[in-house]
Amino acid sequence: MAAPSITNLPWKVQLAIFVVLSVAVVGAYYYFLEMPARAEIETQEQELATIRGRINRGLATARQLPEFRKEVDQLQARLDSLRPIIPDEKDAAELLRRIQTLAVQSNLVIRGFKPQPVTTRSMHAEWPITLQLEGTYHNLGLFLDRVSKFPRLINVGMLEIRGREKPDADTSIDVTCTATTFVLLGNAAKPAPGAAPPKKTE
Repeated sequence: MAAPSITNLPWKVQLAIFVVLSVAVVGAYYYFLEMPARAEIETQEQELATIRGRINRGLATARQLPEFRKEVDQLQARLDSLRPIIPDEKDAAELLRRIQTLAVQSNLVIRGFKPQPVTTRSMHAEWPITLQLEGTYHNLGLFLDRVSKFPRLINVGMLEIRGREKPDADTSIDVTCTATTFVLLGNAAKPAPGAAPPKKTE
């Protein structure tokens, strides 16, 4: 007995079979070819967007580079302008000795010399030293005048002056003050808080 042929079927049945086969072929194409291709395209588009984002950030940074260089130059110029009045760390101990020398040159007697904890800022450190002095108002005025004219930056604050009960010609007041030096920070290790005082000037 011969196998039935599609051509022998009614045309409506032939049309239905054709539609079913067409849908199957289209579905297989979409599932096995179209969907993977679309997924690959979507992945590549995401990668492309990421790359474009990196490129745009790089271009933005490149456009800002002259501004960054200008800012660096300005900071360097500021640093250079501070160097004549603010020592670096290797000169700090010598500067502390000079403060003592200024006091002695002003005929003040040093009764106390105590470094305080160092305060570190972004570009410099502040080295405060508490001084206890004896002398006269005239001697104190000479000391403050010498400090103000000193080529390096020194601030004298927290000034306390007490008159002596039994003053004499050389000593009429007791003075407590804080002299602060400013030190540029470099690559050397930062000073430890409460560093030992330098050797006193006789």
